[in-house]
Amino acid sequence: MNRQGDTDQKKCDYYRELYEKERAKNQELSSKLADVEAENADLTYKLDKVRKSKLWKCMYPFRLVFSHLKNLAERIRRYGSIKNLLAKIKSKKIERAAYKSYGTLSMPDEEERKKQEETVFKRDLTFSILVPLYNTPRSFLIQMIDSVKAQTYGKWELCLADGSDDEHSEVGSICKEYAGADKRIKYKKLEENLGISGNTNKCLEMATGEFIGLFDHDDLLHPCALYEYMKVLDGDDSVDYIYCDETTFKDDNIDKMITLHFKPDFAIDNLRANNYICHFSVFSRELIDHTGLFRSQFDGSQDHDLILRLTHNAKHIVHVPRILYYWRSHAGSVASDINAKSYAIDAAKRAVADHLTRCGFEGFKIESSRAFETIFRIRYALTAHPLISILIPNRDHVEDLERCIGSIIDRTSYSDYEIIVIENNSTDERTFIYYEAIEKHPAIKVVKYEGEFNYSRINNFGAKYAQGEYLVLLNNDTEVITRTWLEELLMYAQREDVGAVGCMLYYPDYTIQHAGIVLGLGAHRTAGHSHYGMNKENLGYMGRLCYAQNVSAVTGACLMTKKADFDSLGGLNEDLAVALNDVDYCLRLRRKGLLNVFTPFAELFHYESRSRGTDVTEKADAANAERYNRECEVFKGLFKEELEKGDPYFNPNFSLDYSNFVIQGPKAGQQHKLV
Repeated sequence: MNRQGDTDQKKCDYYRELYEKERAKNQELSSKLADVEAENADLTYKLDKVRKSKLWKCMYPFRLVFSHLKNLAERIRRYGSIKNLLAKIKSKKIERAAYKSYGTLSMPDEEERKKQEETVFKRDLTFSILVPLYNTPRSFLIQMIDSVKAQTYGKWELCLADGSDDEHSEVGSICKEYAGADKRIKYKKLEENLGISGNTNKCLEMATGEFIGLFDHDDLLHPCALYEYMKVLDGDDSVDYIYCDETTFKDDNIDKMITLHFKPDFAIDNLRANNYICHFSVFSRELIDHTGLFRSQFDGSQDHDLILRLTHNAKHIVHVPRILYYWRSHAGSVASDINAKSYAIDAAKRAVADHLTRCGFEGFKIESSRAFETIFRIRYALTAHPLISILIPNRDHVEDLERCIGSIIDRTSYSDYEIIVIENNSTDERTFIYYEAIEKHPAIKVVKYEGEFNYSRINNFGAKYAQGEYLVLLNNDTEVITRTWLEELLMYAQREDVGAVGCMLYYPDYTIQHAGIVLGLGAHRTAGHSHYGMNKENLGYMGRLCYAQNVSAVTGACLMTKKADFDSLGGLNEDLAVALNDVDYCLRLRRKGLLNVFTPFAELFHYESRSRGTDVTEKADAANAERYNRECEVFKGLFKEELEKGDPYFNPNFSLDYSNFVIQGPKAGQQHKLV
């Protein structure tokens, strides 16, 4: 009883000391903040005077050139090294060479068109394609309508609601001419322009099809788009929402592509962070009748709002990994410049906020990321402050362990944690001296595992001593960077639908070691880290290094999970002693229907297996290489189906030979035919 009282008193004294230190820091920071604000006000005054001067206005052309050069230099700097820059150049060359294969060369020839047009499907479905019109340029309008008429699947209706002003009466004339020649085209002139949402809702009133498609008035559909969607619907009558990959193009030439957007399969955290689905969405009439179509209060981001509502209620969402939508980039379009519709940024934040509220979240914050104004960082409020047990296996290498634990104690803002060091056959006397020192800390304990090295078994052993509701598996060769790392992990791990959460890991030079794991990536075709070796400043593919997202797996070097889930799965797979046990664990979570999340906002250094060495370097000995190959085969046997299907968050158009989202590109004489 006395011993318990002494322990409680030590904890009390320790936390009181921490509180006093934090209070002193806050006072000091408040004083500094006041000084900075005063300095900022003075600088703002001086800057305003400069901007209003005639000299500043005269220098605009020179500043514009300087700005472009600066932006170019910044983009080069983001790659971090000549090697990474050359890799990017190689990637862009592959991409540029593939433009035509995803554009004009992907169009069906006469034989293929005839085959598709004569295909008889089991289901008799009509697609109603909704297009709101407003002062649409003649050439854009004609090309848009012609792209629908060119569909190889013929059961469609094109519903056009026209809100154009009197000066653009030509829009109505063109549409009426098309409607007179093809009864599948329906046109309605609106008495007034009701905006994107209102005009589209008027289109829906004309629609009679079982499935509804959303199409912009200045874009193009691939001739096989509806055929590809019909193949999906014919094979599974539970599907009620479909989307595809897309590309932006310029100069009225689909081969002049700006961006190829190859998307992941449905990923709710990605969708909350940005509208990656975008075009070309098709959904059942039953689904839209349940959710309602566009809401005018979200104009500018009405599609993001709608997609969040539709996917939330959908029974079965399917992604077709083909470029079937061509998004025209021109002056004034969002594809050209989001600032052309700056109100879209605020509308997107409100749409995401509305969705999160409907999902039961409270107290969250939505911020634009460094990647793009409409790619968001979402700060979720913690619903509780449970005890977190941090498991750190260790053998010797006291310097690594001391740096790791020191960084946790010094830089962790979350207070309710315990550290469990799992000692495994150390021989260095300095290690045991350090153990004696750290065990005096009320939140640290050392447990002894005497068996042969098996990472999975060691962590399973250590987990038995954990008192926390959550576990963090942590390598001893890591170092905390972000003070709020535990909060950033916990804000996702606390969700009932999330199994494991991983962080951003850097090498000491701030190149990326881990930013999520992709199935099938790498030479062994088991799993590999995405964006590996990229510089910290890199934005990642389509901004992926700037927002939290769903992934198939995260590394066990720093992984948070619920202890209840860990226990229910029997912990880590002990047949995988070193390699792939973390991926195995994450995939078993996915089989339970849980999501895995990578967040770039919890950052740590990783000194990459310094305590044991690595299995995949040239220095690996024969025994390690043999074991690694053996464990790869075990893993492949366990997850044969998942590996054959491919990673749902890594588009099949990407090569598995690269970690930085390089498209496969066409081989000599190959075309990306949609058959």
